[in-house]
Amino acid sequence: MKKVIICSKNPVKIEATKQAFLSVFRNDKDNYKFSGLSVSSQVSDQPMSQEETYQGAINRANNAKKEIEADYYVGIEGGIEIIKEELEAFAWIVILSNKKLGKAKTGSFFLPKKLADLVKQGYELGEATDIVFGCHNAKQKGGAVGYLTNNALNREKFYKETISMALIPFINKNLY
Repeated sequence: MKKVIICSKNPVKIEATKQAFLSVFRNDKDNYKFSGLSVSSQVSDQPMSQEETYQGAINRANNAKKEIEADYYVGIEGGIEIIKEELEAFAWIVILSNKKLGKAKTGSFFLPKKLADLVKQGYELGEATDIVFGCHNAKQKGGAVGYLTNNALNREKFYKETISMALIPFINKNLY
């Protein structure tokens, strides 16, 4: 049984990871066990650059690896990049094993002014989404992307595709 640690207790991140692994490794899907583990990203609660966001994802995976024995560690970190005074939202995914590193970045989207203003005031994007859309705990549900797209693309789908891409080195071992 291969053990996959998702470096978060967020049910959206756990489910996206399960779906990606079981899709990519569909011929071996009964051989995986998934667990969430809360670990520090060692970056800001709301990372505000590509570099900080990537660092948060890699830190999560490395910190989980120090705490528990597993075959894979999946670090997921959402972040913001300021581009000409607009805020671009995205996430980095890092997957570690004992021998390989896989990484991928989600697509990105620009935040509307109301969300951007709240983030600039110091709110995390999830908190800002709760305020603007009058919801509760958006980051453990559809996320900002879900609310902004009428749930055509929610946080789980957003992450699943990227986790699948981060698994490329593990699927194509002879190429990496």
